[in-house]
Amino acid sequence: MAWPLGDHGPLMLTVITCWVTTDTYTVYRGLFITIHDKGHIATMLNSWPEEDIKAIVVTDGERILGLGDLGSYGMGIPVGKLALYTACGGVRPQQCLPVLLDVGTDNQVLRDDPLYIGLKHKRVRGKEYDDLIDEFMQAVTDKYGMNCLIQFEDFANSNAFRILNKYRNRYCTFNDDIQGTASVAVAGILAALKITKNSLSDHTFVFQGAGEAALGIAHLLIMAMGKEGVSREDAAKRMWMVDSKGLIVKGRSHLNHEKEEFAHEHPHLKTLEEVVQTVKPTAIIGVAAIAGAFTEKIIKDMASFNDQPIIFALSNPTSKAECTAEQCYKLTEGRGIFASGSPFSKVTLADGRTFYPGQGNNAYVFPGVALGVIACGVRHISDDIFLTTAEAIADMVTEEHLAEGRLYPPLNTIREVSFKIAVKIVDYAYKHNVASLYPEPKDKEAFVLSHVYSPDYDSFTLDTYTWPQEAMEVQDV
Repeated sequence: MAWPLGDHGPLMLTVITCWVTTDTYTVYRGLFITIHDKGHIATMLNSWPEEDIKAIVVTDGERILGLGDLGSYGMGIPVGKLALYTACGGVRPQQCLPVLLDVGTDNQVLRDDPLYIGLKHKRVRGKEYDDLIDEFMQAVTDKYGMNCLIQFEDFANSNAFRILNKYRNRYCTFNDDIQGTASVAVAGILAALKITKNSLSDHTFVFQGAGEAALGIAHLLIMAMGKEGVSREDAAKRMWMVDSKGLIVKGRSHLNHEKEEFAHEHPHLKTLEEVVQTVKPTAIIGVAAIAGAFTEKIIKDMASFNDQPIIFALSNPTSKAECTAEQCYKLTEGRGIFASGSPFSKVTLADGRTFYPGQGNNAYVFPGVALGVIACGVRHISDDIFLTTAEAIADMVTEEHLAEGRLYPPLNTIREVSFKIAVKIVDYAYKHNVASLYPEPKDKEAFVLSHVYSPDYDSFTLDTYTWPQEAMEVQDV
């Protein structure tokens, strides 16, 4: 077959591929790159209509939280994330590029679906997969520069940490599932300290889950405790993790490197209920997408040995939440400090008190981080930036918010929140010599504001435009 676009016709057509479902044809404005496009990624980037790209969100669709392996249908994730870059952070939409790396899918249902648009073979792994990622990172920076932000999203645990550690000091990149989730969770914990009136080192944390989110939160909590003077070893002793096989303890088989750091010398416990009853934590954090994991017994136990238990049900979507806001507040008699990953309606107790649950959504983090990083040209995004972001969010939580049960600023202030985060990051970047754009701006708020996209148009009236005569004629039909 002769391709009208030349030798690279198949590659060019990938750009305009439609996402086909059994019900509708939906066009997603993103770039699909397959494992079979190795050697041609630079050409594919050249076919994208926008030249000035500042931010890319990329996924391989293997671990869409709460949904699993969606293969090429994972494109909705980078599209949605970048929409929030603009809506919440003010990053210019034309400077954003969503990318789906299609290496196959292990979802047999999708492979059997005749309308599935992705590659219908099992996921390619190993060296061939790594070579694809390497080529992608190099092609992006060759075309858009070393300052182009690359956010990794919804990669499986087996790849997420490995990719982040490989590239974090070579490119401008971060993993939102690890670092963004950590930042928003730690922000909620720091806000909760305003209620408990103590320090992080006074708390013991039990995590339901030991994947990207849990490990990211634990590591950032350790960093935060380090600022209180707590050693990394002592801080790690305050972190307990429960995965599908129970409590992570020393000597348990098949522990990966990331989990080993949080393995304690302790008898093995099989269930979360046993762990909570034995460890008696001050905070439980759910990030494993196991609906109802925080049982009535667990919540009541937390309330029995804590005046103000911290209960974070952070899994998405709402159907996967570890408990509801109502369960937390009612079972703790209003003493629970609650946050969730999904939205919950306000809860009114029998005594008339009304609580507005805080939603610990990553949208509080990544749009502001992106705006700040892009504005001053940060080339390597350290965890310090995410701790700075967490502190900034917590600082915006007022006593009035806390009295209502909120651990985060109201979502209707998200643009202001993102702007303040960006200013904090710009200030941090110049103070620690990690910015690449000089001279350093004297007025950093004005500097960040100059990078914020506005959807407003200049005034326009019909009187200022001369319409073609044929457009003015009205004909009867």
